[in-house]
Amino acid sequence: MGKIRIAIAGIGNCASSLIQGIEYYKFLQQNNIEPKEHIGLMHLDLGGYLPGDIEVVAAYDIDIRKVNKPLKEAILAKPNCTKLFFPNIPDYKIKVEMGNILDGVSPHMANYPDEKRFIPSSTPPTDIVKSLKESGAEMLINYLPVGSVEATEYYARAALEANVGFINCIPVFIASDEKWIKLYEEKGIPIIGDDVKSQIGATIIHRALAKLFMDRGVKISHTYQLNVGGNTDFLNMLNHSRLKLKKISKTESVHCQISHDLKDEDIHIGPSDYIPWLNDNKICFLRIEGVGFGNVPMHLELRLSVEDSPNSAGVIIDAIRCCKIALDRGIGGVLLSPSAYFMKHPYKQFTDIEARNMVEEFIRGDRER
Repeated sequence: MGKIRIAIAGIGNCASSLIQGIEYYKFLQQNNIEPKEHIGLMHLDLGGYLPGDIEVVAAYDIDIRKVNKPLKEAILAKPNCTKLFFPNIPDYKIKVEMGNILDGVSPHMANYPDEKRFIPSSTPPTDIVKSLKESGAEMLINYLPVGSVEATEYYARAALEANVGFINCIPVFIASDEKWIKLYEEKGIPIIGDDVKSQIGATIIHRALAKLFMDRGVKISHTYQLNVGGNTDFLNMLNHSRLKLKKISKTESVHCQISHDLKDEDIHIGPSDYIPWLNDNKICFLRIEGVGFGNVPMHLELRLSVEDSPNSAGVIIDAIRCCKIALDRGIGGVLLSPSAYFMKHPYKQFTDIEARNMVEEFIRGDRER
């Protein structure tokens, strides 16, 4: 069915994992590996598109070690620290262009060693709208750091002006904001967001367990989710002023699965600390306390360890293909089903089972959005 041409803003760990994954599954596809061996995908064929059909045609970053560098080199440059699970990355024709910094770099990161922080380039910013048009990109993937509100809005406007779809992977509210939704509807451009879930991550497990407690008649009295990691995302989030929307996104994603009232002080979800030697490994400590039959108390504790960036790339590879389906069908505005299934803070929340069924209907064409 042809290629899916994407642009990426933010060539960090998530972009590195996504690009490695595209090339990994393309390798399997080109070598006629049995579909059952394509491990790690929610969908191998999604609406007629395979992972290897995705092609990166433009990339933007602000780090001196990535700007003006070939994409193959940039995805491996510091401060990236995700696993190299597919080293046979081709020599892409494109180089990383300079983005617009705005609020994309937290001031506190200047206090950390170079290999762990962003080092802004002095290169003048690229005309993003012009670049998107000239590259032939069909959609823009936003992988900026948490807290980059102005920068995310800048790229969301650029996507509108360039008439390309927008997938917002971070907790800045674009696809869940009626003002932005209306702008994308008026232009007939699809948008998916906000704040990507992982395949098997802290929030998706917390949601599933909360729903399980509800379905089995257990009333939740307290719950927390504490996350630690060593990548640049966790370093960036040490600046708590950048965490407001992140905490809202993660908390609402879990809270909406709980059918009874739970006071704000009884639910705590959010990043807790930065541990440098963990690199891209993320560890979640989760606890749910409740009362069951006969008002007898019980509690659950769970420890989850995952590689953070490949975990989210496994979701975005499907979001990209859903966005392409919308473009093929001429659907603009927020894509409710993909957003509900792939994102923590969609315009409208559903249970994960409901959202999954909605996505399958969307892929088949039985549901418009």
